[in-house]
Amino acid sequence: MAKGKISKTAKRKTVSKFTIDCSQPVDDGIMDASSFEKFLIDKIKVNGKTGNLGELVGVSRDKAKVLVQAETAFSKRYLKYLSKKYLKKQQLRDWLHVIANTKTSYELRYYKIHDQDADEDED
Repeated sequence: MAKGKISKTAKRKTVSKFTIDCSQPVDDGIMDASSFEKFLIDKIKVNGKTGNLGELVGVSRDKAKVLVQAETAFSKRYLKYLSKKYLKKQQLRDWLHVIANTKTSYELRYYKIHDQDADEDED
């Protein structure tokens, strides 16, 4: 029986980097980026458990931007879900929504509300 070579397949560590830009609500003073960062740290699940970030997921903040780096399978959609959950908890969901502005980032923006009085004056 011939001895065959056993090749090891090296898994590449794929690092996913996502940003959430909270500059508009933070500049207006209705939201605190540090509390949003703490919310993400508390709520992000790794292997089905919250508070289990360890070395795999990192959450940091750069002024009004929250940065999330993950070395495991991590979806951008999960960040949107958590962002909307935070807005609902802070009772800001009526004024802000989460918009994808690039492939790896979200932005919190105000809803565009047209002035109804101006529309009635034009008629």
